[in-house]
Amino acid sequence: MIPADLAPRAELAILKPEALSAEVHKVVTDAMQANCGGVCVAPVWVSRVARMVEGSGVRVCSAVGFPHGTSKSTLKAIEATSTIKEGAAAIDVVAHLPHVVGLDLDAARGELMEIVRAARSTRRDVQINVIFETALLAQVGDRAKRAFEVACRAARESGCDGVVTATGFHSAGGATVEAVRLLKQFGESLIVKAAGNVTDAAEARALLEAGADVVRIDPVAVAHREST
Repeated sequence: MIPADLAPRAELAILKPEALSAEVHKVVTDAMQANCGGVCVAPVWVSRVARMVEGSGVRVCSAVGFPHGTSKSTLKAIEATSTIKEGAAAIDVVAHLPHVVGLDLDAARGELMEIVRAARSTRRDVQINVIFETALLAQVGDRAKRAFEVACRAARESGCDGVVTATGFHSAGGATVEAVRLLKQFGESLIVKAAGNVTDAAEARALLEAGADVVRIDPVAVAHREST
């Protein structure tokens, strides 16, 4: 169970591709019982989950272009509008990583602008966050800080609301304190969501203290850790 002091800034997630209906139902129920700020599910579950959480105060988030970000921006825009129509109040879009790794601000911003236009035309107040796999960006040597700067500028200048550390599915790794600090440094007014392999309260608190506004916790991974 999520500690009460963390719950308002915690988002429970179940994004594994083999998730069964019962597993999704349990995660969403746990989020409501703990009064978490949100729950993040794959697009296929959004309609059902939106009905489940109605009136509870739990925000429904869905992932777009997940987990690799290699779909065309037009397809990401279609996926975004579809999930928003079905009840998502927030979306986490996986950016096309080569744009950021290559420090191509124009390309990174251009992709996101297309998605933002489509999403905002569907629901003006939808929260749009961008996942950048920051553990990968940290590995590009002396260009790492520049990559973080490009990522944050692309998100901010395209009209997005926030940035996310990781999908949790990339071999480079997930959320780190240093990545959160860099996103906070370059993100200015952007929301910072620490996500990817966060499995306990101690990790969540460290990321929040580093500057994260929201922490995405994978309760399935938590249960696995506690059973081993």
